[in-house]
Amino acid sequence: MLVVEELRGFLLNTLPHPDQASRDEERFYFRLLRDYPERGGKMLRGRLLLATAEGMGASRERALPAAAALELFQNWVLIHDDIEDQSEERRGRPALHRLYGLPLALNAGDALHALMWRVLAEAGFPPELLLEFARLVEKTAYGQHLDLYWIERGVLDLTEDDYFEMVRHKTAYYTAVAPLRIGAMVAGETPPPVFDTYGEQLGIAFQIIDDVLNLEADPEAYGKEIAGDLYEGKRTLILIDFLKRADREEAERARRLLRTPRAEKDPEEVRWLHRRLRESGAVARARARAEEMAGEALAALSPHLPQEVLDLLSGLVDRRA
Repeated sequence: MLVVEELRGFLLNTLPHPDQASRDEERFYFRLLRDYPERGGKMLRGRLLLATAEGMGASRERALPAAAALELFQNWVLIHDDIEDQSEERRGRPALHRLYGLPLALNAGDALHALMWRVLAEAGFPPELLLEFARLVEKTAYGQHLDLYWIERGVLDLTEDDYFEMVRHKTAYYTAVAPLRIGAMVAGETPPPVFDTYGEQLGIAFQIIDDVLNLEADPEAYGKEIAGDLYEGKRTLILIDFLKRADREEAERARRLLRTPRAEKDPEEVRWLHRRLRESGAVARARARAEEMAGEALAALSPHLPQEVLDLLSGLVDRRA
């Protein structure tokens, strides 16, 4: 895990330290910026970028700023995502807006976004790489829009294709496609088309597994609220499958719950739906689908990537937290 610690150290060194503050308000501001990055995390995306860049000939020194910028992206997006989803926990602690209020948390996320661009600019990366970061921000924002729109408007008549469209933008691009593409660009190489096609497929599989873990992970290891997706009304592949197969009475009961605002949801109803998703086989079918997609994608990517990168990509899906 030396790479993780090196990347985390580089990332934290890009952030201002409270000891540098000249007044109490500034000291508190610096603590807010460092909160999520200091909570840990596996840094999978940054590690994947590093391994890809080094595997294609780049030095660690050259690749670290890009990997740190991608991790900064991950952290500011998580702050905003937690606010938008009204989440309770992140990495085993209360979400930032639960600790300090929405305005301060939102502002901290904005600051980390700005720092992401500063790290990239100071490293002197070419315009093509900066545009790649802009592309991943735009794609993630559109995917988040779909996710939030469906909840806000009470949309439940969704298909697998709808879910895949949302996930390929919200999660798959910045989780797998962008680390592979940016890693290649840092090394001065043109990313091959296979990075887009099968990186996207792996990223979708990653999100499906994330949805599965939200319902069946070990609470001590998970670091987020178990069944939080049900409280938030997330439209997952698991739910789409369940609603398609459930009898009329159960399907309508689930729809009523999903359309109820989080603060008004009956915990007993959430526990009922949580149990039924597992009993019905919807969770198991989703995991099997993700593992099948990942296996196909890894086989296609194998000729183009070193084993270290393939192991990291495999780890995106092989999770049992």
